[in-house]
Amino acid sequence: MNSSFLRYFPVAAAILLGACNPAATTPAQDPPLAGARIGGAFSLTDQDGRAVTDRDFAGKYRIMYFGYTFCPDVCPVDVQLIGAGLKAFEARDAAAGAKVVPVFVTVDPERDTPAVVKQFVAAFHPRMVGVTGSVPAIAAVAKAYGIYFAKQAPAPGGGYMVDHSRQAYLMGPDGAPIALLPVEKGADAIADELHRWVR
Repeated sequence: MNSSFLRYFPVAAAILLGACNPAATTPAQDPPLAGARIGGAFSLTDQDGRAVTDRDFAGKYRIMYFGYTFCPDVCPVDVQLIGAGLKAFEARDAAAGAKVVPVFVTVDPERDTPAVVKQFVAAFHPRMVGVTGSVPAIAAVAKAYGIYFAKQAPAPGGGYMVDHSRQAYLMGPDGAPIALLPVEKGADAIADELHRWVR
């Protein structure tokens, strides 16, 4: 074998291996929401009436969605897709799926008592946590997550609607924001995004 080839073989091999495995030379992509000022401390009440804070989710990925149980259309559809997306991800990778906690935060605490929230979240995923709280506490956590909501004037029958943002945030084990989940694209797209970021 040519001695000059032997001399350059390690370099050539490294180049060839790099070409066969581009991930080895491509730096990991930063999460889309890296560095965004989203999230923060909160103290609320879960669907079983227990006090719950952001610290209770430390070490877990969490899906944060804000809505309300009396919502006639958007919220049930979104939460159903989030639950289905997480189930699809769990089917792909049970260990990684177990690291994700879906959290439903009501923006209608006057009607969404723990009992009402419990009945709602139970329909979508067995590990979904529903949280409520005082009006000021809900307003504070919504502000921390950049969520707009506004109670509308009562209808003639006495009920009312709540306008609100529809974001579903994927938060990391350290509580930092990672990405917006593409709820509008369906359960499979949610599962794909979870697969992309959950480790």
